[in-house]
Amino acid sequence: MAGSTETESSSANGRDAESHQSVRNVVLVVLDTARAKSSGPKTTPALTGLAEEGTTFDNAFATAPWTLPSHASMFTGTYSSEHGTHGGHTYLDEGLRSLPESFADSGYETIGVSNNTWITEEFGFHRGFDDLRKGWQYIQSDSDMGAVVRGEDVREKLQATRNRLFDGNPFVNAANILYSEVLQPAGDDGANRSTKWIANWLEAREDDRPFFLFCNFIEPHVTYDPPREYAERFLPEDASYDEATDVRQDPRAYDCEDYALSERDLELLSGLYEAELSYVDDQLGRLRAALEDAGEWEDTLFVVCGDHGEHIGEHGFFGHQYNLYDTLINVPLVLHGGPFTGGGRRTDLVQLLDLPETFLDTLEIDDPELTKQGSGRSMHPSSKAEPRAAVFAEYVAPQPSIDRLEARFGEIPDRVREFDRRLRAVRTDEYKYVHGDDGFERLHHVKTDPHERTDISARKPERVRALRDRLDERFEPIEETRERTDVAMRAGTKERLADLGYL
Repeated sequence: MAGSTETESSSANGRDAESHQSVRNVVLVVLDTARAKSSGPKTTPALTGLAEEGTTFDNAFATAPWTLPSHASMFTGTYSSEHGTHGGHTYLDEGLRSLPESFADSGYETIGVSNNTWITEEFGFHRGFDDLRKGWQYIQSDSDMGAVVRGEDVREKLQATRNRLFDGNPFVNAANILYSEVLQPAGDDGANRSTKWIANWLEAREDDRPFFLFCNFIEPHVTYDPPREYAERFLPEDASYDEATDVRQDPRAYDCEDYALSERDLELLSGLYEAELSYVDDQLGRLRAALEDAGEWEDTLFVVCGDHGEHIGEHGFFGHQYNLYDTLINVPLVLHGGPFTGGGRRTDLVQLLDLPETFLDTLEIDDPELTKQGSGRSMHPSSKAEPRAAVFAEYVAPQPSIDRLEARFGEIPDRVREFDRRLRAVRTDEYKYVHGDDGFERLHHVKTDPHERTDISARKPERVRALRDRLDERFEPIEETRERTDVAMRAGTKERLADLGYL
């Protein structure tokens, strides 16, 4: 699909042609599990510097609290219930147009580097990429051993190994399993290797086409295992690296009260998490330097975001499942290049699903199919799109499922059993309302209760009704979705996920 002319695009977006600053390439970097509240000059100086030169969005929100549905929204411009990719259905619908497909059809070279095993061909994220590399593979292979990486304990990893070892070349598969489980360098979950590969690719490429580069750095996702020198900068003065890394990191076991974390443990985990952020921030700086060395920086729209956040004791949780607190959905978002250079800080409400429309607008790409299917609004500073009065998020199905938790832990706490529900949230500048298909609801006045600690739904019934109506206007009424059968998974995927306990 060819890009439109400047005159056509400017007319379509209702702005003067002179206001458009052109860029040629797009680089989208996802810092997996990076939450807005932990980003800043101390933990992420490279990102902070980028924000000072570009445009930072203080009120950016993911559409979902975990990787798979959040990336699906970024790739399609749709909400979880629209793209249907979530814990109950893990494959991105082939009928939806994706951002890489749009770039490919517009004449771009499209390269992806994924260090998260959910963002692969197995789950439908390869479409449109000339090459989608798997950071956990020592030898790039079509046989994906990511199921072994996703195993939560030794039993699950062994089961996945038995299921996958002879899927293709068993020697290559064995080498990749050995690398991901034993030989991968300590303190790095693929970021260093990915940055080196991208730098080499930029140096060697002779393609005249513009490029779209996507990279998911999985740090600071659990397990938090930063290099020692980073950890020592963020841990309490009286803590050692060994003490911190000895703290058990098993979010599902913690949720199910299989073990407890003391205040000291949570303080140590927070230090490790911030050290992970600092480490991946340095990789971000190296990636920028590689673009500069290749002479591509000035021609590139460089975008950095978190795909979701993390709980490290907040609200009694560890990890990023089962709820929609801002700790999980408020993420860092910085754009640099073209019209976003020198844009300062913006406080308007935006969503990650706004990225596709923003890219089309900024690169002057005409893709009616992607635009029509999506719910995004361009963040271009000259866009005539009406600012958002509210943002929305969904948690469609628990992952891992409640059945899987029972199989692993036996009897589980009642509060965990209650997580077997669908949640939706609407957030304005002033209020945050969360509603579940089991009748659960919470209302927070975020201006005076930014940490969402006090439920005021009983005191504000009219506000509750207004925000519930707003959710029903955005989506269908939540009560009508509870009994509906989810879309069938792609053949083979359900069996493989069941083997690992994700269903």
